[in-house]
This record gives sequence, structure tokens and C-alpha cells, in this order.
Amino acid sequence: MKTLKNHLILFDEECPMCRMYTSAFVSTGLLEKQGRSAYQELSARACPMVDRQRAANEIALVNQETGEVTYGIKSLFKIIGLAMPVFRPLFSFQPFIWLMSKVYAFIAYNRRVIIPPVKEEAYQFQPAFKLHYRIAYLVFTWFLTACILSNYTVLMKELLPAGHAYREYFICCRQIVFQGIIVTLLNPQKAWAYLGNMMTISFAGALLLLPPMLLATWVDLDPIFYLIWFLGVAGLMLLEHIRRSSLLKIGWTLTVTWVLYRIAVLLVILLNA
Repeated sequence: MKTLKNHLILFDEECPMCRMYTSAFVSTGLLEKQGRSAYQELSARACPMVDRQRAANEIALVNQETGEVTYGIKSLFKIIGLAMPVFRPLFSFQPFIWLMSKVYAFIAYNRRVIIPPVKEEAYQFQPAFKLHYRIAYLVFTWFLTACILSNYTVLMKELLPAGHAYREYFICCRQIVFQGIIVTLLNPQKAWAYLGNMMTISFAGALLLLPPMLLATWVDLDPIFYLIWFLGVAGLMLLEHIRRSSLLKIGWTLTVTWVLYRIAVLLVILLNA
């Protein structure tokens, strides 16, 4: 495998995903051992050609011989294209570059609500906030979460009253609105950060429901099994909500309202059965 020599990739030290995949580039030999550095650790005099704010938003790759800097998906294409030349024509195809740049930006601008930093330092340059990417993330996670839940509740049909096909979509959407109102009243500065974290928790919980759904295609199990699995996932989601609320320093109120909303929805479903 070829190594991209005399290049330095600048990653976000506070982003676990960034640390992971840039470390993988080095460990697999795509980059030299000294080919990665956190942009937060880069001295003011080093790499003057780098746009520091853009490097905080999109991962930067610096050619240390020519001074050329690429950002975002183009940095990744440059590294992967060297190791896998077969993809180079695709990586130079403009429609594909445009599409993947949007996918990259969608992840990059939401990375701190997907996996939040355990300790956020007061560095001068922080990732910019892009409202349209956050709204897109909320819509994306809402739709997939509701879709999975709609299919999972069918497995508990003997324990949970059946509802209309769009019930889970309305429930998830209303929770976003409900929690959005509460967090806006309590801490408007952290409203979008909280909603992003909340929907990451919901989406992760939905993904944990996929194994028993897959199992159901092969084995006919008692609905109580699916109920117990669901309650276990809900417990994990509660713990994660508490953890993320602590990282955001927003107190316990939003965790309480998050739980109360789910209890209220369950009671309404049972009473209308």
C-alpha cells in the first residue's frame, strides 16, 4: 500500500471520530507516522497557509513540500485515491465530489452531537454551527428512528395496542417540538446542541432494536421478549441522556421531561386502546 509522503492531516482533537480515522490512516500506512496532528496543537507560526477556521470545520491535508492545502472530502479522496487508484476516476467526477462533499459536511457539522467531546477546551477555533445541517440531521434521525419503531411495535402487537401507520412519526416529531420548547425556555444557547444529542440517542436506540427485528424474520418469539428488549434499550437511552446532559451542563430538567413525555405517550396509547 502506498504512503502519502510529506503530508500532514489536521484533525479535531475533541472529535473521537476524527482521532479514530486519522489514526487508522497512520496505522495502515496511508500516512507517515508523523503525518497527523491536531489543529488545536498547531502553533500560530506553523503552516501559515492553512485557514484555521476552515480546518476546524473540515479536516485539512497539507502538502509540506508545496504548501498546497485541501479540505474536507477532497483530503480524504487524496489519501484513499493513492492507496486505491481504481477509485481515482470516481474521485475526480464532479457530481460525485459534490454529493460526497454534502455527505461529509452533514457529518462534520454534526460530529459533536453524534459523539460529543468528553471535555471541550476553550480553543480559539471551534467548528462553526450550520443551522441547515443541524435541521437536516434532526429530520434524518427522526425519519429513520420513527421508521424502525413503527416496524418494531408490530412485534409487540399483543401487548401494545395497534395504532395508525404514522403514529411513531408523530410521537417522535412531537417530542422534538416538546423538548425544543423546554430547552429554549431553560437554556436557549444550547437548544440546537441538545436537540442534536437527543436525536442521536433516539437513533442509536432505534438501531439497537434492529437485531431482534432481524431475529424475528427467522424465529417466532413471544412478544414479551421484544418488550423486555425494548425496555432494556430504553434504560440504556436514559443513562446516555443523563451522561450527555451532564456533558452539556444543562441539569436534570430535560431528562425528567424526556421521561415524562414518553410515559404520557404510553398512557395515552393505553387509554385509547
